[in-house]
Amino acid sequence: MNYTNQTTPPANFKKRNYRPAIIIISVILIGAIGILAGMPGVENFTAFDITILPLLNAIFNSFTFIFLVCALVAILKKNIKLHERFIYAAFGTTALFLVTYVAYHFLSESTPFGGSGFLAGFYYFILFSHIVLAAAIVPLALTSVARAWNMEIPRHRKIARWTMPIWLYVSFTGVLVYILISPYY
Repeated sequence: MNYTNQTTPPANFKKRNYRPAIIIISVILIGAIGILAGMPGVENFTAFDITILPLLNAIFNSFTFIFLVCALVAILKKNIKLHERFIYAAFGTTALFLVTYVAYHFLSESTPFGGSGFLAGFYYFILFSHIVLAAAIVPLALTSVARAWNMEIPRHRKIARWTMPIWLYVSFTGVLVYILISPYY
């Protein structure tokens, strides 16, 4: 169903209740990532060099950031269709990020940061804010898109004003975290 060029839904349009799915997806994703953070990883895994996975995470986060900036520009220019396409692209690269992130943390222990001084303080500030906001972005992004699908445009705009900058921050700091910790893999 694509009614993005209309301001009101057609007469046969029926709103859907996405809230249960948003809650279930959010709890499963955030819970799985939380559990993986404390796991020791797979011993003697040699099928491939798993340090490629964090690089892929950074690449997917980079694309997510670019797609979100393009989506923002498109909506500011009132090009709803292009905005929608870039948002879906951002969801796609975020999904690929989640696959590689979960795979890495399933296969390997978390890598400790080896820096010290100001750089360590900076890294941990960025990491902590990234983690907290990454957990928040899951239900925010899903709720934003659900409101758009339900043609609740004023409510979509209201939550998107929070979702977009947070998602941009999370995708950008994901790349920054990788750059800072990559020497220690």
